[in-house]
Amino acid sequence: MTRDSWVAVREYGGKDLVYFTHLLAWRCGLSEIRYGFNGAPPSKSFKMEKCHEGTAQPNAISGDNVYVSQPLGSVSEVRVKLIYDDGSSEEARFNRKAVLQ
Repeated sequence: MTRDSWVAVREYGGKDLVYFTHLLAWRCGLSEIRYGFNGAPPSKSFKMEKCHEGTAQPNAISGDNVYVSQPLGSVSEVRVKLIYDDGSSEEARFNRKAVLQ
C-alpha cells in the first residue's frame, strides 16, 4: 500500500540524495533493503539500523543514515528490492520524475 513512498530523490548541495526514510520507518519486518540505479539490478544493500525491539517505538530512526548520495542529475531510475523477515521479497522501479521532491 505504501509502495509509491518507498524512495524519494532530492537535489541538494549539488548532489542527488536518494532517501529510504519511509522504508526505514517500516524496517521492523524487513531483513534487507537492496537498490540499484539507472537499470542496474537492485544488488547493493542499504545498511539499516536494527529494529529497537522492547522499546515504545521499535521503528524509531536514531541515526542519520537515511539516504545515498550520487552526482547531481545522475539518478534517472531507482530499483528497490525488499527482503522480508520470512524470506519473501518484493521489487519496484521508480522513475526520477515520480519520486523527485
